[in-house]
Amino acid sequence: MKFFAKPTDIVKVEADMVVVFAKAGRIDGGGFVLSDEAKKADGALAGMLAEVATAEGFEAKQGNSMLIHTQDRIAAKRVLLLGLGNLKDLTMHDWQMITATVARKAKAASLKRVAVALSQEILDTLNIQSVAQGLVEGMTLGTYVFNRHKSKAREKKDNTIEEVYVLIAAGKLDAVAQGLTTGETVAQAVCFARDLVNEPPSLTTPTYLSRQALGIAKASALVSCEVLDKSDMEKLGMGGILGIARGSDEEPKFIKLSYAGGGRKTVALVGKGITFDSGGLSLKSSEGMETMKIDMAGAAAILGIFQALTVLKPKVNVVGLICATENMPSGGAIKPGDVVTAMNGKTIEILNTDAEGRVVLADGLSYAVEKVKPDVMVDLATLTGACMVALGEEISGLFANDAKLAQSLKEAAEQSGEKIWELPLAKEYKELLKSSVADIKNISGKRYGGAINGALFLQEFVPDNIPWAHLDIAGPAWAEKDTPLEPRGATGVGVRMMLCWLNAQ
Repeated sequence: MKFFAKPTDIVKVEADMVVVFAKAGRIDGGGFVLSDEAKKADGALAGMLAEVATAEGFEAKQGNSMLIHTQDRIAAKRVLLLGLGNLKDLTMHDWQMITATVARKAKAASLKRVAVALSQEILDTLNIQSVAQGLVEGMTLGTYVFNRHKSKAREKKDNTIEEVYVLIAAGKLDAVAQGLTTGETVAQAVCFARDLVNEPPSLTTPTYLSRQALGIAKASALVSCEVLDKSDMEKLGMGGILGIARGSDEEPKFIKLSYAGGGRKTVALVGKGITFDSGGLSLKSSEGMETMKIDMAGAAAILGIFQALTVLKPKVNVVGLICATENMPSGGAIKPGDVVTAMNGKTIEILNTDAEGRVVLADGLSYAVEKVKPDVMVDLATLTGACMVALGEEISGLFANDAKLAQSLKEAAEQSGEKIWELPLAKEYKELLKSSVADIKNISGKRYGGAINGALFLQEFVPDNIPWAHLDIAGPAWAEKDTPLEPRGATGVGVRMMLCWLNAQ
């Protein structure tokens, strides 16, 4: 799918379908008011668009649509009228969902060329570059498919949209073109992260992730990569990763990616890379294991981010650290009651081997503090089912030791179309993590506050003087149901938000 900014008149653009918009005519989202571009098309169609919309009882609620054939009265063969809802409520996520709907309808009808006539009202609600960027992301992510392991997929007719024309006044072409280019880069990065998570866990091993990282570094002089193997980690005293890796035949890897953006600030991103989580000796149920290839979604997000950094070139230095291992049961696996020593010297009592993500991240955070010495740190991890209980499947949990950092991440989430919600680092709960045999234990032993306790555990490995945030992406990392923007499966959560945030540093 290629995107082009065009100053072409809506009546004259040659396309299989031209998309126009309508806002809600009532506060409840009902009724419709055509945009200026829709009115122009309606005039050329002798009022047919408004007439059919009225007759059909069309309501311009977000995502509602109506398709008519133009009968050669304008150059485009079809007009799709799409509802925006009440514009004052329109968010970037809404806009991405709306444009994803456009792409899905076009793909279902095997249309190759689609034109989108941007409404000035949309541009007044969301800035012009964001509108263009969101359009590309919505259409690209909405038509994402992962079928490389389906034997008959190659035999099916390719319904790929080939060209999308974004119709805009000549004076705004440059801004739209810039937004389109950014959107293509970000969307490709999200799709890359989705692919990594969707692949079978026997493929996406720690070694495979390290090869992906090395490939990103090889493709750009701005990125370097270092991969630590088991012996390297032993020298550094990374007892957390090595302890969890004991039950697996796969070698663990600690991956370090460095992007030289030339800015004064250095950001460390730490990603959980459990390439398959059986729960270890605290074995999950078979149902609980079905989607546990997603436990490296934090690592996949970092790889996607670095793929895009080389194109977007934000003025900030970024170090990505990926703690990659499997969590498997075997005769050599770590046992409940064992004690491991993290890289910073803190000892951890392992009471539940299925709370392994925080244990490997303890080493990742410790490495960042000691070796990277960053100005700010953010970790991304599918850490707790408890966060899903608290926030559902579509919202990431945010924990931060710095209010300014938390606010900047919230703003980046809103601007990029992702959803996060801040939860407290309740110091009162720290008592629950005290161990009688080690410095800290990896679970609290209580049923409640699991997401908070996981974040408090990680905080133990971050000095107070370094701004740090933890993103628990356990819920939104995997879509259990199909939505316009996210087909069932991996979502690539975190990529859009973090790229937006890094660009603002």
